[in-house]
Amino acid sequence: MFGVGRKTRMPQQDEALSGRMTPIQPGESHYVNGHTMVGPFPDQYHFAMFGMGCFWGAERRYWELPGVYSTAVGYAGGFTPNPTYEEVCTGMTGHNEVVRVVFDPAAINYQSLLEAFWEGHNPTQGMRQGNDVGTQYRSGIYTFDDQQQSMAEDSRDHYQLALQQVTSAPVTTEILPAPTFYFAEAYHQQYLAKNPAGYCGLGGTGVCYPS
Repeated sequence: MFGVGRKTRMPQQDEALSGRMTPIQPGESHYVNGHTMVGPFPDQYHFAMFGMGCFWGAERRYWELPGVYSTAVGYAGGFTPNPTYEEVCTGMTGHNEVVRVVFDPAAINYQSLLEAFWEGHNPTQGMRQGNDVGTQYRSGIYTFDDQQQSMAEDSRDHYQLALQQVTSAPVTTEILPAPTFYFAEAYHQQYLAKNPAGYCGLGGTGVCYPS
């Protein structure tokens, strides 16, 4: 019923799975640094959100950056409230696998997070990332204010010019105001720290973000 063709087409809202009112419980503390994943967070900290394919590798890329206070993986950009991982994998929720980043802007700026995004995956593959196929693996930047939106769009254009040196494939990244973030299940949080030999499908184009 849910073949590759179905999983690479965004569902309409009236097609989406109904979900549930009860939120998924992700656990409280970050497995790597012990900080909270759910908040509250210090007032001076900012949020960022990215979809880069499988969220296991995407989260690791961000928790390793100095200045990042906390990370959490979850689902966003679709219709189904509080989806499970199994539901997202059907392609019938419309959600993307995302990592939410809480960062200290005095220690790391948003531009640095964008550069890690562009270099950390292939943003030209549409509804897939490597061997991972489906709407949940699409490239996306989800912004929390007008400044982030503008910076994200500028960075896309800048990286597209760099990519043109090696490929004619256009960037397919969606850049949208941040939708509702639904936490993924606890076993997905900081998965590659808990499972060092676990699967990571994250791979970039080899093109550095131009300074």
